Amino acid sequence: MRETEFVLEMNNISKEFPGVKALDNVTLKVRPGTVHALMGENGAGKSTLMKCLFGIYKQDSGDIILDGEKVEINNSKIALDNGISMIHQELHPVPLRSVMENIWLGRFPIRRLGPLKFVDHKKMYKDTEKLFKELNMDIKPDTIVGSMSVSKIQMMEIAKAVSYNSKVIIMDEPTSSLTENEVEHLFAIIHKLKSKGVAIIYISHKMEEILKISDEVTIMRDGRRIGTWPASELTTDMIISKMVGRELTNRFPERRNTPGEVLLKVEKLTSPNPRSFKDVSFELRRGEILGIGGLVGAQRTELVEAIFGLRAVQSGQIYINGKEVKIKSPIDAKNHRIALLTEERRATGIIPVLSVLENTLIANLKNYVKPYFLLDEKKRREDGEKIIERLKVKTPSSNTLIKDLSGGNQQKVLIARWLLTEPEILILDEPTRGIDVGAKYEIYTIMADLAKQGKSIIMISSEMPELMGMSDRIMVMCEGRLSGFVDGKNATEEEIMRLATRFIA
Repeated sequence: MRETEFVLEMNNISKEFPGVKALDNVTLKVRPGTVHALMGENGAGKSTLMKCLFGIYKQDSGDIILDGEKVEINNSKIALDNGISMIHQELHPVPLRSVMENIWLGRFPIRRLGPLKFVDHKKMYKDTEKLFKELNMDIKPDTIVGSMSVSKIQMMEIAKAVSYNSKVIIMDEPTSSLTENEVEHLFAIIHKLKSKGVAIIYISHKMEEILKISDEVTIMRDGRRIGTWPASELTTDMIISKMVGRELTNRFPERRNTPGEVLLKVEKLTSPNPRSFKDVSFELRRGEILGIGGLVGAQRTELVEAIFGLRAVQSGQIYINGKEVKIKSPIDAKNHRIALLTEERRATGIIPVLSVLENTLIANLKNYVKPYFLLDEKKRREDGEKIIERLKVKTPSSNTLIKDLSGGNQQKVLIARWLLTEPEILILDEPTRGIDVGAKYEIYTIMADLAKQGKSIIMISSEMPELMGMSDRIMVMCEGRLSGFVDGKNATEEEIMRLATRFIA
């Protein structure tokens, strides 16, 4: 019989890193069978607190109490053994192995043949099948993970966390890669877990989700706990105000850009993959923000990666300033002053073992080469620190490893990296994914300033308010095909959704 009303208590947790106090006497109390949202700007300390709970970090002071008993969680195995599992914001599957091997990694079922032991693949397949059936997931256990979409991998990670039969499940941005239907599916799973007494700690920057799914909300700011409230007593404006410590009257900055002549023209671009993009044509004007909308599988990312030279093109033409160009590699794209901020910052963006400064400068090294192939260290540091300051990257120093920054600050570093190359065309693939409302506004402001300066921006976004709030025009794709354009200022969600489903049988 539980002697306390809380399944989990984290009391006075503090954690310091060189040059920064990430957590300052934070207390979090979670009731069984509830969804407890944890909110705050990037760098507020949410992920650090959860990493202390899951054993990735060891807190400097404070206690963790589970079911009324104090526990020492020194690593993730101890956390799992104590009934705590975690869905991480950044997905790290083993891409060349199957779904079932990823789910049961480290705990494969074993069968014995005399003194020999073997992995029981048959049992593993059946256990995975049973798990997916209970969760109503349509994923084959023997599918190779590297062949799946990001949203399917996200659902696999959710299933993996549930498979531990934990009493506490941490969900860090679990819907960042999910479609609307998959989000509803996740919510159904959460309701089922709540009915079994499981506590969910839910981290998300999506206000509507938080108010819909949560029972209680704890808000953090600058490594401190601001307070905890019943979700029913909060509104979006109240949450934003408590998170950032000030009122945000507008979600999007005022834009003063005036689109000019055509800078980029794409004609009938077609992929050699018959299931990818085909016959896509569009124009991008100087000083314009062109949004690209569509559902998961619309092939938006594949299209812009082809323009950047990361994917092959079977047919079609690309023109810059009226002249046809051949882009067969990212080097070609850079030479034509095109930059690409990729969708997955962990997998294809940051270099985690390098510093903030090195990550900022890595795409622009040739500009710092002196005679005899020496690097101009003084100029490198000046340029790097100047743009780090300009983009308000929150970091103890430019020498800090980028992996120690919050997701939003990592994203700012990646934008800084490409701005140093002085691009004329900046392609941003989900630029504010997993980023809090304050950091979003800062990135929107950067985009608006660049457009005002005459830079041209292509922005892929799965968030309707972002598409409509930041785009001069919105190009909508469906099943790899261009389904239409809408004016950014007059667009409606219904119109965009109609075009996004136009070719779905």
